[in-house]
Amino acid sequence: MAARVLMVEDDDRVRAALRLALEDEGYEVDEAASAEVALARLRSRMPDVMIVDLMLGEMDGFTCIREVRRDHDVPIIVVSARDDTHDVVAALEAGADDYVTKPFEIKELTARIRALRRRASTSSDRSEPQDLTLDADPTGPLVLSQTSGTVCRGDTELHLTLTEFRLLCELAAAPGRVHSRNLLLERVWDRGFFGDERIVDVHIRRLRTKIEQDSSDPRIIVTVRGLGYKLNVLD
Repeated sequence: MAARVLMVEDDDRVRAALRLALEDEGYEVDEAASAEVALARLRSRMPDVMIVDLMLGEMDGFTCIREVRRDHDVPIIVVSARDDTHDVVAALEAGADDYVTKPFEIKELTARIRALRRRASTSSDRSEPQDLTLDADPTGPLVLSQTSGTVCRGDTELHLTLTEFRLLCELAAAPGRVHSRNLLLERVWDRGFFGDERIVDVHIRRLRTKIEQDSSDPRIIVTVRGLGYKLNVLD
């Protein structure tokens, strides 16, 4: 069955051209000319991937992504002419999984869609119990369960996106080992030559706000200056 893409783009010509290109690549495309329409579509039918422009109408792309992330883990790719570092970081911090700058080749966009879908499929195919206590704090231990795809602090399940969950699993696969940003791009984003280290840094920052007791003084995911990141298991 064809993967379904929900495209949020307010420029009619861009939306029509992108729709045709994606359909030629075998995707089923649902269009939304505004963020408000897109959010309504999510309530009726969940896509496999969302493509979101930043420069929309009343509700911009940043707000749209944050609204989606309140309830949904659907992979989100930002497609925008805005290439300033601040915009890229802001979109990723809002909850986007990836960022593509216009103009782009359709093959690049579809490669990123496939990578996101492979990660989703890999996460759902886990069968061996692999629960790991990352923080044994008796008032609320932090437990990563790869079997159920959850991370819980005590009795509370933390809301992680697919990318954040995959990133945590990759770090937890080798506690204490330093993972370079390029390695994380290859393993988590399946990116190859598309790599942009800003994506790793922003997702690490978002992940810390969710799992650390104090994200300003992280103890679980630690930065190793000049090398990358490592995960510490707290006894």
